[in-house]
Amino acid sequence: MNPPVLRLRNLRASIAGRQVLRGVDLDVAPGQVHAIMGPNGAGKSTLAAALAGRPDVVATADAAWLDGQPLLERSPEQRACGGLFLGFQYPVELPGVHNLLLLRSALNSLRRSQHLPEVDAYDFLRSARQVAKTLGLGEDLLQRDVNDGFSGGEKKRNEVLQLALLQPRLAILDEIDSGLDIDALRQVGAALQALRDGRRSFVLVTHYRRLLDLVPADRVHVMVDGRIVASGGIELAERLERQGYEWALQPEAVGE
Repeated sequence: MNPPVLRLRNLRASIAGRQVLRGVDLDVAPGQVHAIMGPNGAGKSTLAAALAGRPDVVATADAAWLDGQPLLERSPEQRACGGLFLGFQYPVELPGVHNLLLLRSALNSLRRSQHLPEVDAYDFLRSARQVAKTLGLGEDLLQRDVNDGFSGGEKKRNEVLQLALLQPRLAILDEIDSGLDIDALRQVGAALQALRDGRRSFVLVTHYRRLLDLVPADRVHVMVDGRIVASGGIELAERLERQGYEWALQPEAVGE
C-alpha cells in the first residue's frame, strides 16, 4: 500500500495564544478526496491554515508529514514547492498585480524547485486560456489584476484556475463552494473532478453536501471544538444535512 500523501497525528494549533486545534489525526491516501465538515468555529479553516504554514498559527504535532517528509518545519514557500496548495476561503484582491503574471511566476518558481525548465509565455497563455474556458472565466479576467473587482464566484473559480495550472500533490480547498451559483458550482465541481488522477489528493472544507455530489469524497469527517469527532462515507454528510450538527456536539458522538 502506498504511504499517505498527508499524515497527521495529534496536530494542535493556536492563534494569539488561544488553542483552536486540540489533537487532529488524519491520513489522506494518494488520489483520495476527504471532506471536513463542522459548525462555525470548529477549527476547519485553522486546520487549513496550519497545514499551509500561516505565520500567526502556531502548530505542533506528534507527526505531520507531506509525502513522507516533515511538514511543520518547512516555510509556506517550501510547502508549496513540496506539492501543497491552499485555496482560500476569502481570496484577497491584489491591485497592481497582473493575474497572468502571478500565475506564471508561481508556476515557474515551482518548476525551478523541481529542476525543470520554465514555461515560456506563449505556452503558458495557451494553457491558461484553455483552463479558464472550462471554468467559465472570461479571458478578460486573465488580463486583469488578481481578483480586483471580481465577484465572489469569479474569485473562487480563479483559485481553481491556479490549482489546475500548478498541479499540486495535495490541494486544500477552504469552502471553495461558498459564493457560487448553481452553474459556477457545476463548473468548479467538474474541474476538480477532472483533476483527480489517482495521485493528487484533496481536502475539501465545506458546509454543504452539494459539492460532494459533484466531487465524491472517499471519507467525510466532522470536526467539533478542534477535533475530528466522527468519520465515515457520504452517509455522514447526508446525516448532517438532515439533522444538522446538534448530534455531533454530544459527548457520545466522539468516535461514532
